[in-house]
This record gives sequence, C-alpha cells and structure tokens, in this order.
Amino acid sequence: MAFAREMAFAKQLAQEAGRLASDYLRSGVSSEIKGDSSPVTAADRACEQLIVDSITREFPDDGILGEEGANRPGQSGRKWIIDPIDGTRDYVRGIPLWAVLIGLEQDEEIVAAAACNPGQGLTVCAAKGSGAWSDDVRMAIADRTDPRQAVLCFNGFNKPGTQPFADRLLPWVRRFGAVRGFGGSLDAMLLAQGKGDVWIDPNAAPWDLAALKLIVEEAGAKFGNFAGENSIYGGNCYACVPGLESYVRELFI
Repeated sequence: MAFAREMAFAKQLAQEAGRLASDYLRSGVSSEIKGDSSPVTAADRACEQLIVDSITREFPDDGILGEEGANRPGQSGRKWIIDPIDGTRDYVRGIPLWAVLIGLEQDEEIVAAAACNPGQGLTVCAAKGSGAWSDDVRMAIADRTDPRQAVLCFNGFNKPGTQPFADRLLPWVRRFGAVRGFGGSLDAMLLAQGKGDVWIDPNAAPWDLAALKLIVEEAGAKFGNFAGENSIYGGNCYACVPGLESYVRELFI
C-alpha cells in the first residue's frame, strides 16, 4: 500500500493528540479569541506542538502547516497540514464533536490522512489509492440519487460563505430527507461511513479540509469547492455521493 507508513503514523499521532486534548478537557480549559474571531485554548497549542515535534522527528525534511501558527517549509516537496482541535467551540463547551485532523500533501494532492474524534470513540484514516478505513474496516459511501432519501450535513447556515446563494438556500435544503450539522469533521466522517450523503462547509481553511478531503474521496465521495475546483484552498467545500453531485452543484451556479 502506497503511503501506508504515513497513514499509520498520522493515525497514531491523531489518537495521541486526541488523548492529550481529552486530558486538558478533564482538567478544565478556557479559551481566548484570535484575530479571526475563532477561539483557541492551551490545548490547541499543546496538541499542535505535540504533532509538530513528532513530524519533525519522523519526517524531518517535510514541511508543516498548522492552524495555530506552525508554518515550516520543507525540503522534500511534502507538507503536513494539521488542525490540532477542529471544533474548538464544541471542545470548550464539552460537546463531543471535535476532532484532531492530520493530512499529508504531496505534489498538490493529499496522500495520507487521519481524523480522530475522541468523543465518539472514532478514528478514521486513508491513503491515496488504498481506501479509507475505520479500524480494520474499509469505509464506503451510501448509494443515493434522490435528495428526498438523503441526509444533508451543513456546517453553518449563518456563515458568510452562504451569501452568494442565500436566496435559494432554504428551497434547496427543503428537498432533503434530513438535515444535520455536526461541525465539519464529524459530518465528513459520517459521509465516509455511509451514514450521511452530502457535506457542505461554506467557510473552511486548508487545515479544516486536508485530511477530510482524502478520507471522503477514498470512501467514494466527490469533493470540490463552490467554484468547482478539486482544491482545499478555495475557502469552502462540498462532498457528496456521486448520485447527488448534480443537485449539489445547482446550489452554487
């Protein structure tokens, strides 16, 4: 399996960071607000440092990009993109929807990834061309073609990224059989497991998307941004089962 070592490393490291974040949570954490109005805690910074230190030891020539400031150019042409706690708002309030996200980018493609959600007891991982996995079970998306039979996971109807299509959003949403919103990472993990059918995030940074992009694609889903590009750098994303992609794209036209 190509990138098997990197996938196993990302999985183990995401679980280790998840345990550290859980330890902080049990001890009590408080947050402060960053310049982009998002919260950050000592746990975010400690988990990012743990991840950065481990990558530096194991893959010293690789670059690193982290939400909490880690930004190291590499010499290998590869870059680890990390979100130490995706869903800090949930984390600080004790809502068990947050996750540790770790993805490896090579030649502008994500080639290995892991996501650990301690609150759900769930860790998933993927390697380019080798599938997406939950424990030793290969994940696969559901088979849906009718939105009336589908579950939509939408991360933030109030986000600024919805403005270009706000006037048609509610009629479009009404066609779905069910609508959920678990904060991004869990939405994507449910899609990869076949428990959700569409995931939309109107505002997202590369570290929010890197690991999740590979996981959902390796499970069989389609991924893109609102401009129709297969990129984590567009500031937003959608992912869905192939049978619903045409309906999803209608929202952005």
